[in-house]
Amino acid sequence: MKITIIGAGPGGYETAIAAAKAGIETVLVESGHVGGTCLNAGCIPTKALCRSARFAGELRDSAGLGIAVSGFHVDFPAVMARKNAIVEQLRTGVGTMLSAAGVTFVSGRAVLKDAHTVEVSGSLFNSDYIIIATGSSPAALAIPGADSEGVVDSTELLGMESLPARLCVIGAGVVGLEFASVFRSFGSEVSVVEYCREVLPRFDSDIAKRLRKSLASNGIAFFMQSQVTKIDTLEDGTLRVCMSRKGAEEYVEADKVLVSVGRRPVCEDLGLENAGVEFTSKGIVTDESMRTNIPSVFAIGDVNGRQMLAHAAVFQGKKALQAIFAENGLSFDSETGNIDLSVMPSAVFTMPEAASVGLTEEECREKRIGYRCRKSFYRANGRALCENEPEGLCKILEGDDGRILGCHVLGAHADALVQEVSVLMSSGSGLGALRSAVHIHPSLSEILHSAAEA
Repeated sequence: MKITIIGAGPGGYETAIAAAKAGIETVLVESGHVGGTCLNAGCIPTKALCRSARFAGELRDSAGLGIAVSGFHVDFPAVMARKNAIVEQLRTGVGTMLSAAGVTFVSGRAVLKDAHTVEVSGSLFNSDYIIIATGSSPAALAIPGADSEGVVDSTELLGMESLPARLCVIGAGVVGLEFASVFRSFGSEVSVVEYCREVLPRFDSDIAKRLRKSLASNGIAFFMQSQVTKIDTLEDGTLRVCMSRKGAEEYVEADKVLVSVGRRPVCEDLGLENAGVEFTSKGIVTDESMRTNIPSVFAIGDVNGRQMLAHAAVFQGKKALQAIFAENGLSFDSETGNIDLSVMPSAVFTMPEAASVGLTEEECREKRIGYRCRKSFYRANGRALCENEPEGLCKILEGDDGRILGCHVLGAHADALVQEVSVLMSSGSGLGALRSAVHIHPSLSEILHSAAEA
């Protein structure tokens, strides 16, 4: 059996390594660097910046810990050099893992010729199965001035060599808020323009509102329910972002403008029509095993538009391999045979962090699901106070049948707290399992235990 995978992001390269280790002849095709958007222009570089930004914030607040620090400055080129070094180190590591697993790596742009054949730079690769993992790209903003010099997407912002004095972020989703938080901590004057009523539209409304207020208290200006109409360039090079807000015309001036209005699956120029693969503007259409309408073709990760998260792509790849192995009478990774992709944790690494898994209160009400909301607060946790992290909230939604429906956290290490609940949800455990589990004292994890007992 032979598998060809198009795209070497987390979903693509981890699936390739797993297939090759299982003894399957595996070809991995990538037109850019291994690691995809996540490693090269997404998750990893932004988290490197987040760490530097968080440390800058800790220095500014150090007096509250009894340590007086003055005179420090943000060496932006050094910050970016550190980010680049981390990316390069991990990129090299991925290449080493692919080689060690026996994956055949092919550099170039892949085009499907039919349901079993991929062409790369004139060479044809035939296989029993094709897995498409081409990811997504930043969505464009169709307004006058969107292509002006100084108007950038997230990839271009990560390549900047100097810190902008003023940054305007269009879009208050995960990417937009992370960059807003980072650059404000570095010292930029930051404004955020968002069309919706609240930031992070898919997050719990309480968490989103509290996060916005926290970021605003740190100096970020928010313009909510605002529709950007155009971007003008003034004589001195200043960018003026014009918007319609509550019936009035307003504007924000900046040196750089980040357009962060979502991402779009990369489906163009793949030759999908040659293989008869069904796709829409939302991505390649797949079933629950990530199989397309063509039995030999699968699509995982952002390109299918289901869950645009790197870790989702990895586990969707596992689902695809399980389906492929099963129909060939083979066994694949039996320990992960019951992957539940509906339990998909996510996080935004702002300062403070926010993380979420499962249903929100709004979704429970919309679906008429009975629930009880249990809350606890960081300010009542001894470790949070010792760490100078008193701001935060934990919400756990318990169903009428005792199941955990969702967990939503704002505060330090929110990702780790939500992950603990995700494990319980994946195993089908109820809130009683959390109540009966002994938690270390003093630790932030006690916030979960307090919520469970609330």
